[in-house]
Amino acid sequence: MHSKLRLDRPPFHLKKKETKMGIPSAAVEKAWKPVAELVEASSVTPKFGPFDKLRVQILRIFNSLGRVQSVLIVLLLLFLFPVPGSGQVRPVEGIRDNTPQIHALINGRIVQGPDRIIEKGVVVLRDGIIEAVGSKVELPADARIWDYSGLTLYPGFIESYSQAGLQKDAVKQGNDSVHWNQFVTPENNALKSLKIETKDVEKLRGLGFTSVVVVPVDGVFCGSSALLSLDGRSAKQSVLQTEVAQHILFKRPQTKVRSYPNSQMGVIALIRQTFLDANWYGKAHAAYAESPGVQKRPEINLSLKILASALQKKHAFTFKSDDDLNTLRSLKIIKEFGLSAWLIGSGHEYRQISRLKNTQVSIIIPLNFPEPPPVESPEDAIKVSQQQLNHWDAAPANAYHLHKAGIPFAFTSAELKNPADFRKNVIKTIQHGLPQNAALAALTMVPATILGMDEKLGSIDEGKLAHFLVTDGDIFKTKTAILSAWIDGNHFQISRKPEIDVRGNWAVEFAFPEKINSMKLKLSGEKKVTGVLTHDSLKIKLKKVVLDYQRLMMLVPGDSLGYQGIIRLSGKVEPGKLAGRGSLPDGQSFAWSASRQPESNTDTVNVEKKPNTSPPKNNLQIPIDAYSYHSTPEKMAVIHIKKGTIWTSGPQGILQNADVLIIDGKISRIGENLKTPAGAHVIDATGKHVTPGLIDAHSHAGISGGVNEGTQAVTAEVRIADVINPNDIAFYRQLAGGVTVINQLHGSANPIGGQNSVIKLRWGSDADGLRIKDAIEGIKFALGENVKQSNWGDKFTTRYPQTRMGVEQLIFDRFKAAQDYDLEWKTYNALIKKPGVIPPRRDLELDALVEILNGRRLVHSHSYRQDEILMLLRVAEYFGFTIGTFQHVLEGYKVAEAMAKHGAGASTFSDWWAYKFEVIDAIPFNGAIMHNAGVNVSFNSDSNELSRRMNLEAAKAVKYGGVSETDALNFVTINPARQLRIAHRVGSLEKGKDGDFAVWSGHPLSTLSHCEQTWIEGRKFFDTAKDREMQAAVKKERARLIQKILAADIEKAKN
Repeated sequence: MHSKLRLDRPPFHLKKKETKMGIPSAAVEKAWKPVAELVEASSVTPKFGPFDKLRVQILRIFNSLGRVQSVLIVLLLLFLFPVPGSGQVRPVEGIRDNTPQIHALINGRIVQGPDRIIEKGVVVLRDGIIEAVGSKVELPADARIWDYSGLTLYPGFIESYSQAGLQKDAVKQGNDSVHWNQFVTPENNALKSLKIETKDVEKLRGLGFTSVVVVPVDGVFCGSSALLSLDGRSAKQSVLQTEVAQHILFKRPQTKVRSYPNSQMGVIALIRQTFLDANWYGKAHAAYAESPGVQKRPEINLSLKILASALQKKHAFTFKSDDDLNTLRSLKIIKEFGLSAWLIGSGHEYRQISRLKNTQVSIIIPLNFPEPPPVESPEDAIKVSQQQLNHWDAAPANAYHLHKAGIPFAFTSAELKNPADFRKNVIKTIQHGLPQNAALAALTMVPATILGMDEKLGSIDEGKLAHFLVTDGDIFKTKTAILSAWIDGNHFQISRKPEIDVRGNWAVEFAFPEKINSMKLKLSGEKKVTGVLTHDSLKIKLKKVVLDYQRLMMLVPGDSLGYQGIIRLSGKVEPGKLAGRGSLPDGQSFAWSASRQPESNTDTVNVEKKPNTSPPKNNLQIPIDAYSYHSTPEKMAVIHIKKGTIWTSGPQGILQNADVLIIDGKISRIGENLKTPAGAHVIDATGKHVTPGLIDAHSHAGISGGVNEGTQAVTAEVRIADVINPNDIAFYRQLAGGVTVINQLHGSANPIGGQNSVIKLRWGSDADGLRIKDAIEGIKFALGENVKQSNWGDKFTTRYPQTRMGVEQLIFDRFKAAQDYDLEWKTYNALIKKPGVIPPRRDLELDALVEILNGRRLVHSHSYRQDEILMLLRVAEYFGFTIGTFQHVLEGYKVAEAMAKHGAGASTFSDWWAYKFEVIDAIPFNGAIMHNAGVNVSFNSDSNELSRRMNLEAAKAVKYGGVSETDALNFVTINPARQLRIAHRVGSLEKGKDGDFAVWSGHPLSTLSHCEQTWIEGRKFFDTAKDREMQAAVKKERARLIQKILAADIEKAKN
């Protein structure tokens, strides 16, 4: 069969194999010559079947050859004499398939890859491998010839993320050999649950895919994927790569049963703990193997074993997220554990280009562009956010922005409601600025490289698998059809090019018996041909058009031509002309003919939309919402506030007609008639009041994916910091109320909840840019009805604890467990020789509790009743730590002396009461009474709406209890700063502190005053004048986008 085998150099794929075996390529070249001479010296033509003479010659000199030459002999035998069905263990049924698989595809335009085109060339295939490709290739004598004149060959597309053929797995239940959490299933393998149907294969091939990565998607750790050829064989026969990657779904599992995790922060905590457990599992079993007789054998867990192996061998992981913020959160996990990974994107990546640019992580992006939002009526339009409008406008340019930034990406058809839109949407990305070569790379070479298959897939090159497409034109034109696909050397018909195309404009002449009529004929349609005859204003729609190869039949209504009935036409189709006979309704015969006319611009069918010649600019604001900034506000080197009433919330009290000087974001001086430094930004505060930036000690603003991980009684491992949403419009609204710092707290669904986050409202920053890095860490506890689930309904009666007594015992037990855990680690760390000793398992839940015991984490406890407040004080004193704050604490006035003695703060509501039974004894004088008893009191909002007017909440302390105005303002400035242990930086206007302040139109505790400016560290984050400008800009931008949507709807209806 190899009559034209070249022996002057090693075959391409032998060189590749040799190199992978550790033999230098130079050695391969050197060793090849005597091997080639050996083959040429034999008188036997290599072929399937007996080759005794060549075998004898090879065996005689085999022992005299060096290692490289010996290996080449073995590989050459496999190359020259492949065993039919090699690699298969299934017995052959009947007569074996021994069809020669040698093909030569000639005269086609070959797009080998991006920017590599052979205008007229040859591709030779042998046994599913590309043997040769070029413009001058000698055709093998035994090859089947395929003439592809006028056609184009493209590399086969690679679908990098699909669930095609996956069967739904049953959720695992109670199996001790796998992970305790039902959503951690790395042992799942796509091949195990794959039953790929012919229809699935044909759909993917129809989109241009010749290989597919099938990915399990149930749970959080979903399992490993497999790469398959779309050759129509069984999954096991089609597999190209068995374990492509371990896949992680970075979102809350959608289940009917409420189970852990049910929040985004819970998902991240589960991912983090599972990776820690996998690392520990590997170390524990290695240590036990080294010293098995002196320590307890660690558990056997298949899930952790698989993950431990994947981590050790640097196997790939993928993270699928549903928005840009979760993409960034995925990157943090990747960095934290040093993973080899890529991302499955959401289509929102354009929002985070600058943050994705330097990560060196590839992204697989969907093309599920959003449908136009409903904006036809003003009532509908008002419900559509600016972010939705922006995303509709920007999504098609997502790929362009990634390409421009040099971020590698591949396309996937996943998430498309109608997969048939895939190629249309690829074309849409080109129309929005993406170069065609980049689009082709995203379908071929980039996914091949991501998958580590770039030596086998992704381009039409010698030695690669024969995976390519045959089209009748440019694949990025909407009218181009994919005619067939070659997969592993097998040909699959996808569609047929019409042998004769009659569509277009024709000048037709009818030689009727009495007269000759000249008219225009337009034939159009894709699958079914339709036609219209016109003459001046006359327009006749044909009843029927049938094309049968070169025979054309048409039925024409005769009424408009003066003949009652149907005129029948039949004729022959030839290049550029039509001719035949017709029959009038009365049976008279006549001749007719037509000649093809050039198409005018107005007559063109499906005019191809040209790519955008002026690519879009990434002018999207950050955060991408209404009232967002193009960039972080400019930092003023020097700020001079002049002639204002200064509420310092510090030892100086209230200063009249005073100045504040802020240099490099820090307060430098406070006093009267300060000299203005050169270049200072001056704020004329005449008649105005200036306060420290307000602080909300209890907020749930800016938290993604749920504020509660309420599925377990103890969730100390979850972190608000993992799910900060810097784009929450609540932040901007709080700035408009003079708020500069908030304490983001976990909800009150469990006795021991999640870790808090203290942030500054640096509007326009990312999540990390909001955090106050030196703020002491905290955690949310909760007591009362919520945590014992008495107000959750009849379905929530089984989780421990169900009583207030149980809440105390649970908290006590967890702290005892934390003490034991801490001792275990101290004992291990004190060992001089650790090899062979199983290390303690890192437990994120207990880590947080140990930090409380060691004074490195504050407890902020949701509370109402006096008995529970006293209970937690006693537990804290037993274990030797101080409560940071009691939150809400509406019966605090009953036990204020005990709280003051302990040193706990109280962050309460100003005047909330009677909204549920356990607050029946709440009074609006609560804050004043605790303050007078020596408790550090703050007022909080627990509400995005209320947080906009914390100054008025503070004013209520004057009304209810007669607190002084100065002390009342302290309830929302220095007092919460002390509670959060950040008073060294914020909460008062004092020398050396951060320059965070608000400028008020009048007295800050007056309902007639409003905040005019809010500054943080020398940057102005809110300004009423700027706000009015942004309101006008938002209104204008909304109107523009709405008109664009309406115009697009009209255009769509036309087409």
